[in-house]
Amino acid sequence: MDVQQTHFSAQEIAALARRINRPIVLVGMMGVGKSSVGKRLASLLDCAFVDADEEIERSAQMTIPEIFDAFGEAYFRDGERRVIARLMNESAGEPGGRIVIATGGGAFCNAETRAAILDKAITIWLDSEVDTLVERTARKDNRPLLKQGDPREILAKLRAEREPYYSQAPIHVVSGNGPHVQTINKVLQGISQWL
Repeated sequence: MDVQQTHFSAQEIAALARRINRPIVLVGMMGVGKSSVGKRLASLLDCAFVDADEEIERSAQMTIPEIFDAFGEAYFRDGERRVIARLMNESAGEPGGRIVIATGGGAFCNAETRAAILDKAITIWLDSEVDTLVERTARKDNRPLLKQGDPREILAKLRAEREPYYSQAPIHVVSGNGPHVQTINKVLQGISQWL
């Protein structure tokens, strides 16, 4: 379901939060805003936020580029799958089972990870145009997949390859260059409609 813009009052957000009884998992390309949107969303819904990439780094005691360099992408994806499953299982201890989890860009492409997320979470695909992704990813130097050539070409190729996976998420929200509040309102609307 594609989501349009709607504005929510504090009372409507509180009422929506009470209806949520499972983790909210944000999927999509690197640079789409999963972490920044996720933090604000968790704050509005009065629940915990976890960035799966940060949790992977904490668990491995290595950065993601270090994990890629030392062990390769397949090893990283396996660890990522286990961390996301653990985070979703731990959410049962959160109030109402609510937690917002931002996943890495490739996490949802793993069949086992995707099946677990679709089964146990409210899954939201945050989407952006390639130009927006290029601008946002240029702000950080911790993207191993972008070090292998022209970032625009890599992002366009990855986005095309991953779209069939991302499109399996029941909620689709386009994140543009506007303020994150616009994206967050669309996410809230998507969750409300999905519930």
